[in-house]
Amino acid sequence: MPEVRLVGPNGEQVGIVRIEQALQLAREHDLDLVEVAAAARPPVVKLMDYGKFKYENAQKARESRRNQTNTVIKEMKLRPKIDEHDYETKKGHVVRFLKGGDKVKITIMFRGREQSKPELGANLLKRLADDVEEFGYIESAPKLDGRNMLMVLGPTRKKTEARIDEKAERERRMAERAAAQQSEREFEAQYRATHQPTPKKKRGPADNLDPDVDL
Repeated sequence: MPEVRLVGPNGEQVGIVRIEQALQLAREHDLDLVEVAAAARPPVVKLMDYGKFKYENAQKARESRRNQTNTVIKEMKLRPKIDEHDYETKKGHVVRFLKGGDKVKITIMFRGREQSKPELGANLLKRLADDVEEFGYIESAPKLDGRNMLMVLGPTRKKTEARIDEKAERERRMAERAAAQQSEREFEAQYRATHQPTPKKKRGPADNLDPDVDL
């Protein structure tokens, strides 16, 4: 490899130079000579601080992993003739999942003669979608799958946004709790300051004498 295409530390193109010259420049600038495109002809090398380069790449990789959103699909199962109390309970779970940034698969389970009335499931799914539209949208329209009818709801907020809001809410509750505790301590201190018991007067020798006796 007698010659290389050299790139400077700031990305500037130095040009094609002999490898010995590139190594000399690296020593002069107290930098490393790193091959960045071995398949090129001639190979491309760059002057850089390799330790700093590795550190910055590791930081970027960690930040990328931190910002990744792992798609989670929760599932909620309902019966076509679900009673009102159970419906409200399950709807609450669906809202919680959506607010947390998760998708929710809604499954309507038909039994016996209920299979001949798919409109019961379709109407229930439409009602649920309407009730939670503030937090989610229909990502996959209702469809029959054997004895079941399925629908997927997607969250209106990304999971990262939901986590930020959850963190802010936790911090708000902690601040309120700390303020309440501080207020309670101040009240207790003020109460103690204004309700100090009156110190008892010390009795002297004259206090023990009979006032009717002449001395």
